Amino acid sequence: MIDPLLRNAIIFANLLTLMSVGLTLTYMTTKVPNFAHGTFVTVGIYVAMTAGQIFDLTPYYALPFAFIIGGCTATLIYLLVLRPQMNRGASIVALMVATLAIDVFFIGVLNIYADSIQKVFKVVTRYFILRRLDFTFADQPGLLFTLPAIVVCSVVLLYILLTRTKFGVAMRAVVEDASLAGVLGINVNKVYVVSWFIAGGLAALAGCLLPLWLQGSTDTGTRMIVSIFSASILGGLLNIYGAILGGLIVGLVEVLGTNLLAQIVGVWFIPYRPALPLAIMVLTLLVAPMGLAELTTLSVKGVSRRRK
Repeated sequence: MIDPLLRNAIIFANLLTLMSVGLTLTYMTTKVPNFAHGTFVTVGIYVAMTAGQIFDLTPYYALPFAFIIGGCTATLIYLLVLRPQMNRGASIVALMVATLAIDVFFIGVLNIYADSIQKVFKVVTRYFILRRLDFTFADQPGLLFTLPAIVVCSVVLLYILLTRTKFGVAMRAVVEDASLAGVLGINVNKVYVVSWFIAGGLAALAGCLLPLWLQGSTDTGTRMIVSIFSASILGGLLNIYGAILGGLIVGLVEVLGTNLLAQIVGVWFIPYRPALPLAIMVLTLLVAPMGLAELTTLSVKGVSRRRK
């Protein structure tokens, strides 16, 4: 029997891993800190809501649609908003502000969609949960098994894409030096578009699965952006595999740490749960701005110095 608290932590950590990998991927390629990344998560949430509340289908059936819709949303944001600004030489600050504006815009769009669905179909479209549509195995929710499997499959497919395909070689070249990659004949814009599509798809996958365990609403993705950034920064914003580890660590710490502190200082601390990923993010930026990769490098150098 798995402890319910540990079960919650495992599920949340795996959801956060899918989200943070996408954020890291877009930062690696375009160097844009995307504060609208939570929008892709919310898009997935409302794909699940549409499948569950209107058609009474489990969100598992909606996963391919969530990936495609989330990927297309991310691609359109890049092509219509960010790329024109990047071509005009916009600064990182300007691009960050643009992503914040995009997030606010999509919150409005999703609220309109939620109101329309609620009016037409008379179903709950905010603060809903779809646990009734999940299956059980060994007295545990199916999400406890399917979610880690989806994370592993996503990681393996990303690894194959980045290391075993010509496109993966091109993407790594763009990450190292986009200007030089362009001179060598690599289609840099194509790499950017595909990376945004994959990032949006992965975030929407996480969003589609989220209502099977947690409450979903029009602002859920936006409220999770601190945790997503914390996981990506801890793992290293230029390291996809670090983002996987960062997502797992931040997710586990956020759930288990909040429970531990609530037992020590009182239940009043529970609403301050976002303070934990924020603290991890600040501490990482102060101690090791490059994340876990930098800490590993420093420890290796320290060991070699001692041996000398």
